[in-house]
Amino acid sequence: MTSAISAQGLTLRFPVYGVDNRSLKKYLARIRVGGQLAASSGGATMVTALRGVNLSLRAGDRLGIVGSNGSGKTTLLRTLAGAYMPDEGRLEIHGRVASLLDLQVGLDPSATGIENIRLRCLVAGMSTAEINEKLPQIAEFSGLGAYLAMPLKTYSAGMLARLAFAAATAIDADILLMDEWIAVGDADFQEQAHERLTSLVESARILVLASHNPQILKSFCNKVIRMEGGKAGPIMPIEDLD
Repeated sequence: MTSAISAQGLTLRFPVYGVDNRSLKKYLARIRVGGQLAASSGGATMVTALRGVNLSLRAGDRLGIVGSNGSGKTTLLRTLAGAYMPDEGRLEIHGRVASLLDLQVGLDPSATGIENIRLRCLVAGMSTAEINEKLPQIAEFSGLGAYLAMPLKTYSAGMLARLAFAAATAIDADILLMDEWIAVGDADFQEQAHERLTSLVESARILVLASHNPQILKSFCNKVIRMEGGKAGPIMPIEDLD
């Protein structure tokens, strides 16, 4: 099946409880979120995070997403990843998705490194056979050696980042979703991580990358959209990115 993303009229709303409508509207205006507000039952105020987003991506598309903080970039990525269900609109995704949005989601601090690698791979949709095949290379890439037999609660922040990155980037994906270019660990590991991410991008059929760095986007993307207030502008050639 050909890899593809088709989104029509994606709209997503979040309920916010215990906040005065007028003060919330002022706050949303300050952080440049579109923030359409509506009253809701149960004392909640509904904030519209995505508003009528349309996307059509096919194999070979490398889409960059730009916009100010709070413009909806991460929310859109999480919706494409399946973490959020849209309130309105239609979303169809064909192909295996790898989302590098929050590397440490799903990790268990009481479980060992090896157990967490298995857990993360299961969450990513890998079969037991795939996990068994990839486990040795994931362990080697992490560089954690004997620490993989120890629980995560004994890890330093750098060790945890190494483990999470090694496990999260092990999946073979048709569609790759990324929120900023990831740099973890010390200088040596960052170089390895950059090479691994580059390889993932090159092997993926579709890339969707949100970033504030225009050089990164121009290096890896061929198209770009701008988010503002939960709305997505038209898809443009990456050369039009200012």
